[in-house]
Amino acid sequence: MFSLAFGAMIGVGWITAMGAWLSNAGPLGAIIAFALGGLLMLAIGLCYAEVTAALPLSGGEVAYAYKAYGTSKAFIVGWFLVFGYLSVSAFEAISISKVISYLIPSIDYWQLYAVNGSPIYLSHIALSAFFVVVISAINYTGVKNAARFQVGLTVLFISLTFIFVIAGMVMGDWNNLSPLFSTNHSGSIAAGIAMVLVTVPFWFVGFDTIPQAAEEANETISAKTIGLLIPISIMAAVCFYMLLIMSTSIAAPWHEIISDKLPTAKAFGIATESPFLVKLILVTAIVGLLTSWNGFFLAGSRVLFAMGRGKIIAPVLGKSHLNYQTPYKAVLFSGVVTFLASLMGPGAMISFVNVGSLCIVIAFFGVSSSFLTLRKKFPNLHRPYTAPGGRLLGYVGMVGSLGILLLMVVPGSPVALVWPFEWGIFLTFSVLGLLFWLFAAKSRDRVPKKERDYLVLEKFV
Repeated sequence: MFSLAFGAMIGVGWITAMGAWLSNAGPLGAIIAFALGGLLMLAIGLCYAEVTAALPLSGGEVAYAYKAYGTSKAFIVGWFLVFGYLSVSAFEAISISKVISYLIPSIDYWQLYAVNGSPIYLSHIALSAFFVVVISAINYTGVKNAARFQVGLTVLFISLTFIFVIAGMVMGDWNNLSPLFSTNHSGSIAAGIAMVLVTVPFWFVGFDTIPQAAEEANETISAKTIGLLIPISIMAAVCFYMLLIMSTSIAAPWHEIISDKLPTAKAFGIATESPFLVKLILVTAIVGLLTSWNGFFLAGSRVLFAMGRGKIIAPVLGKSHLNYQTPYKAVLFSGVVTFLASLMGPGAMISFVNVGSLCIVIAFFGVSSSFLTLRKKFPNLHRPYTAPGGRLLGYVGMVGSLGILLLMVVPGSPVALVWPFEWGIFLTFSVLGLLFWLFAAKSRDRVPKKERDYLVLEKFV
């Protein structure tokens, strides 16, 4: 369970997005952004920990919102969470071909078109398609296979990261950290930190993969332990990102590497003068990418499954495979959407980060609000884990989420979504969600509330 959450959070952003973090905020600015974002994620994570231990159900957030507010609110939270997960999945599908092309430059061939000035090659599409099939197959055949895959990759990732981080910090120069802040794209230190801060939910989303697997793990792990693993995994990820930012900036002058396609690999290559170490970093990036992708894919398919099983949207998405007992229709849907989104290529990567962050923040706001409502409406609900800080945590989560949300949607904000590309992605998926809701109206209305309560909440009605 820890591997599922931590592996999902560490991902590949530390190698593909490091240039943007340093360019916008500088080393210390980026570390501050991740520290502040980590504190907010910890507050939200503690809310998750309590409600997950109380309601260890597949599709977590959907169940919490349903019990607190009912069907429509559960759909809103669930749909935007699915969109956030699929945005991460698309980001990973694009990233893997990007990293492999850096490792094997000759793999770029047969340019088909371009998005935002970035060429899309047939070879990259083929690579993305191959790994989409692999990830889909792992999740199609069962959560145990996905879990084994995750544990093995996470152990390998931590081992490899330890090697090159230590090498970079020993062989680098601490003077490379200067200047500590950047105002290249923002005009001020605070704005630069904000530009990184609003993307933090995207990089930290992953701890919420634990609730998605809680139902299937509940037979072997206590509910209290499941709850505790959420804040533990968040704190581990905060330390990981801060360490990577610092070690990369020590390894080489950060302002000289930010324009490179993969700044982290470039930095450690300069520090160690070792082509082997650069390749090791790229292999580590691929391992981290697969752990993140697998975790989000599993989580996204489970949220779709929970909404389908509860007949909130098309019931077909709530069907389980007869042999594997997996949400195979939801897995296939997630795979198709991931592949189609990956066709937008590297030119859409930052857009997926920004739009995905917005959707994830909406879901986090919903969970924080559900946490407060459940405490008020169901004070006697059995809570194997009780979050320290009480209701204050819920208010911190709501206010923090709302603050990031406003920064991303208010016109004129330095971190607002870009029109028309980013808003186009967001509005397209929002309209798709509306269509899913409308088309399922008849089947949804035929289900009595008592039956839906059992379908969504099972024995926790």
